[in-house]
Amino acid sequence: MATYRPTSRRPIAALFRRTADLAVRWCVARGVHPDAVSYASVAAAGAAALCFGLSGPSRLPWLLVVAPLLCHVRLWMNMLDGMVALASGKASRRGEILNDLPDRVSDVLIFVGVAHGGWCHPLWAYWAAVFALLTAYVGTLGQAVAGRREFSGVMSKPWRLVALHVGAWVTLALVWLGRDTAIGRMTVLDLTCAAVIAGCAQTIVVRLRSTLRLLGEAERQERQDSKAGRENVVATDATDEHR
Repeated sequence: MATYRPTSRRPIAALFRRTADLAVRWCVARGVHPDAVSYASVAAAGAAALCFGLSGPSRLPWLLVVAPLLCHVRLWMNMLDGMVALASGKASRRGEILNDLPDRVSDVLIFVGVAHGGWCHPLWAYWAAVFALLTAYVGTLGQAVAGRREFSGVMSKPWRLVALHVGAWVTLALVWLGRDTAIGRMTVLDLTCAAVIAGCAQTIVVRLRSTLRLLGEAERQERQDSKAGRENVVATDATDEHR
């Protein structure tokens, strides 16, 4: 029986992928299931959300150092589960679902944590969560209808977390310097969430265009195949008539 291999995989920098080589070998040697790694990524996201939520101006602002690092742990585990699945021969269609669904839970958890940290207006963070979900949905929609998962756009999952990382650390730097974290009427994390929303909107458009282009190419190919089939039938009939 042939080993299942996912048809669409997120492009990951080779250097970042190599950081997981030892962990992959450890997981395979000890029989760690890739689904367990996926669930662990949700735990990392939950810890990041808790740190964001407890980091408020009058509470524990230093947690803004820890929260983004936990976001990157979540991202690293998202990569690790796929690598373990392939290395152990446990990749499956069911696994693709269990790989993607925890990702969406993680997106929501992190932005909810940001919403209740006191560093931004909650609505900005909640809308960022909504747009993150829509961005992922459009990507998987491409795989469902056109056979290819879309990862293009300026605000894919890694860049959303990078944006949060920068926003959180800039906020903390301003606090430690005794500066105001607001720029005009918006705080740094308000602006960060706004950038995530705008970037997600661009990403959604790019992914939809790519999917529609693939569908158009598939439809043109189907029409050409259908036309060629009809021409073959006509040619065959003509040949039969002259026998």
